Amino acid sequence: MNKNLIYSELRQQSTEKKTRYEKLGFMKKNGFNFPNSFKRSHTADSLHKKYKTYTRDMLKKNIVKVSIAGRVMQKRIMGKSSFLTLKDVNTLIQIYYKENCIENNIYLSSNNILDIGDILGITGYLFRTKTKELSVYCKNIVLLTKSINSFPDKFHGLLNKELCYRKRYLDLIMNKKTFFRFQQRSYILSKIRRFMEKNKFLEVETPIMQNIPGGANARPFITHHNSLDIDIYLRIAPELYLKRLIIGGFDKIFEINKSFRNEGVSIRHNPEFTMMEAYMAYCNYKDAMGFIENLFLYLCTIITGKYVIEFDKYVINFKNKFKVMSMKESILLFNSNIKSSDLNDYKKLQNISLSLGIKKDKKWGIGKILNEIFEKTVEKKLIEPTFIIDYPTEVSPLAKNKKNSIEYTERFELFIGGYEIGNGFSELNDSEEQKTRFLQQKNYYKNAKQENFFYDNSYINALEYGLPPTAGLGIGIDRLVMLFTNQKNIRDVILFPVLRPKNIK
Repeated sequence: MNKNLIYSELRQQSTEKKTRYEKLGFMKKNGFNFPNSFKRSHTADSLHKKYKTYTRDMLKKNIVKVSIAGRVMQKRIMGKSSFLTLKDVNTLIQIYYKENCIENNIYLSSNNILDIGDILGITGYLFRTKTKELSVYCKNIVLLTKSINSFPDKFHGLLNKELCYRKRYLDLIMNKKTFFRFQQRSYILSKIRRFMEKNKFLEVETPIMQNIPGGANARPFITHHNSLDIDIYLRIAPELYLKRLIIGGFDKIFEINKSFRNEGVSIRHNPEFTMMEAYMAYCNYKDAMGFIENLFLYLCTIITGKYVIEFDKYVINFKNKFKVMSMKESILLFNSNIKSSDLNDYKKLQNISLSLGIKKDKKWGIGKILNEIFEKTVEKKLIEPTFIIDYPTEVSPLAKNKKNSIEYTERFELFIGGYEIGNGFSELNDSEEQKTRFLQQKNYYKNAKQENFFYDNSYINALEYGLPPTAGLGIGIDRLVMLFTNQKNIRDVILFPVLRPKNIK
């Protein structure tokens, strides 16, 4: 947008704000009191749906009295009569009124007491204009809230993306698509819960504040509990607590939760994010893969009414069987210069990672290097729903090893549209093996002078009571919503994303 136009708008807004304050002062001086409630008989949406087939003559013969409330989005003054466009939730309806219908006789001769953004209560009856638009003939207006700040130009709307994130309330008012997107998010969450409940999963809650942050490799947020005089952490994942519940006897559980990671911000990452984790006793990773596939097919059909979605420039089909390939197979598929024999050769993998610009740590083994090559060269190319399996043990400390293998695990990650959407595995339930892996991680991070790992002895103690064979899965809710609403930036599906603070203007 032109800078001169922005400065001009800012000056205009400053002048308009002063004028609105003067109007508010005039109203208070004349004894106007803002009501603390307003009883509505209808919403704008319900009126449009119920009376969309009613003609002008039908509305004349059958008087439909209405009482609605909403925000003024447009105002057209025509002498002593005017038209308003009122926004109720996310639906517009036209209001026709005359100067004598405002409560308390505060209507000015210049017809300027009402402004864009004011919230009104309207009582009257339905009619159709000569252009056949369903409208409310206003008999009485109650000013419920006076808007002091001016609104963006109705034709341009709110175009600044950062402002949309910082003033989401304004974005919701001005941009119908934004409002609908967050309605969709809520709808998606409710349908996920319904699917889980239909499949006999019990929803549970685990601690957000934890003494030891476990279940993932990530830097936590730290705070201090004054009464106990201890440092505590915001959870990075709920996994270890959920598995304690399986040990305790629950067989199918899930949690939709907020988790926190004190790491980078990008179009794919927000430090505060929503995820779902679920655990099924007496199942393995293949059962979890089948369950996720059914969940996504269910969501696709109930959200879109069909088996496909559009994401970015792609059409993604959920009716087809999800692809399955090992990490090694995927690397070979998308890297014609890499040979199968290279994937077991440490020196060759070192050279490949260097050529790709991967900053390798000297303590990395083959498994970690393979994972880095996969993320660098494969991940964004997995458009159709694809399970990548056989993750290296080195990057899967909580997953059970494949049969007759100590190097690879019964773990998968689900990729759709170039994004990692889900993760799961057969849970490691050998307490001695889990203890060994925790100690290996602890030594690695200690030698690397990093603080991303915390040894959880209480979880090992719980495992020693016996965890049945269990499949676990996790789904990134924010990315799932991105997928089903065709958004490429995670900030567009989070109402209030993390931003660097700025002075409020």
